[in-house]
Amino acid sequence: MSTSTYAVRGMACGHCADFVTEQIKTIAGVTAVAVDVDNGMVTVTSDQDLDVAVVRAAVEEAGYELVPGT
Repeated sequence: MSTSTYAVRGMACGHCADFVTEQIKTIAGVTAVAVDVDNGMVTVTSDQDLDVAVVRAAVEEAGYELVPGT
């Protein structure tokens, strides 16, 4: 198991969290996604190490921005 936390810019509500969660869950190997809208953080648990570029693409597909360096 691998757990990574990312900062995401632009989330403001529960609907934002839902969009981000849905997109990240489409990544192969992801087993859980926890979004903290108040702090702009997303924690992803997967059964393998994830490429940050794949996570960034999923977050951007949801309409938000992965903060560089996370």
